[in-house]
Amino acid sequence: MDNSLRLSLFANELRNNPTPLEIILWKYLKGSQLGGYKFRRQSVIGPFICDFLCPSKGLIVEVDGDTHDAVRDAKRGAALAELGYFTMRFTNYEVSQSLEGVLDLILAKLDTLPDRWPGKLLPHPNPSPEGEGL
Repeated sequence: MDNSLRLSLFANELRNNPTPLEIILWKYLKGSQLGGYKFRRQSVIGPFICDFLCPSKGLIVEVDGDTHDAVRDAKRGAALAELGYFTMRFTNYEVSQSLEGVLDLILAKLDTLPDRWPGKLLPHPNPSPEGEGL
């Protein structure tokens, strides 16, 4: 089995078995609830699986448990930055004790990042009623 397929299968497994704090954060990120920005869970980017990804802004949000290695995380963040992504990391404690603050920080960063696909035509959020318009 090639590495790409292995990563995709593992990402799917992670999607089906999220941590309790990923479930809590996803409740606020899914369905474009945070500022209208769309997020995906457990996205594969290169050799990495990212907890949450906003593709239009290239923002990765990671929720770190107690076992994360700061040096390894810094190398991972640098590798993802070379691919055009910005990574925000929050601890389990931050998500559990200051969810509103975490969401505010994510939204503030989203609002400052440039669109990855400027000028792309998006569907109008309120299409005209049947028989009107185009």
